[in-house]
Amino acid sequence: MTAQIPLDRRRAFRIAGTLVGLAVVLGACKHADGELTASFPEDYRQRHPIAIQEANRSVVIFVGHARGGLSASQRADVMGLAQTWLREATGAIVVDVPAGTPNAPAAADSFREIQALLAAAGVPPRGIVVRRYHPEDPRQMATIRLSYPKISAVAGPCGLWPEDLGPSIKNKSYFENKSYYNFGCANQRNLAAMVDNPSDLVQPRSETPAYTARRTAAFEKYRKGESTATTYPEVDQAKLSSTGK
Repeated sequence: MTAQIPLDRRRAFRIAGTLVGLAVVLGACKHADGELTASFPEDYRQRHPIAIQEANRSVVIFVGHARGGLSASQRADVMGLAQTWLREATGAIVVDVPAGTPNAPAAADSFREIQALLAAAGVPPRGIVVRRYHPEDPRQMATIRLSYPKISAVAGPCGLWPEDLGPSIKNKSYFENKSYYNFGCANQRNLAAMVDNPSDLVQPRSETPAYTARRTAAFEKYRKGESTATTYPEVDQAKLSSTGK
């Protein structure tokens, strides 16, 4: 005859089994230092950091075989490069001039004009390095290339998808409510491309001297009890309506 287990004891066994199973589940979910670990950092600024490095800024000048000078837009490109070189360059301007090509004589004439424009913009002779090159592909038009190194901010590459966006066996981030790997990459890349001075991402700029003339005028108005706000008379001219006067 089989002994019957009392109802209270069976209920106690079920409760104990439930507690043991819950302890096993909680033990399996334990992570180092009490934080959820993943294959990549959770913060998008750590996943896609903005790096400060040296990169080249370049301008390409197309020269036909029958033209020996620069067009108006090409002269503007050269002058713009010279002005930015004075402000941000970390090395000399390297000018690659084609040699042994049908447009080589025209390129030589264009290069002399480029030298004159660079000198007029304030680039010293030692700041220009000339290199002759032979194009590898004769089907491509040989161009004059001007480049110089500068400090730039870069981020990426973007568009990497190591895991699925939806729920799957391999995608643990979905169940942990974590952002996907590519999240924030485009924002970091755009920020790096738009920043004027890459050093601003590392340290703040020093304060510039105060505008003494403006400060003196504001103090004088304050001493007389007048408003120190700046007024712009031309603002009223741009209004389409006089409502509110």
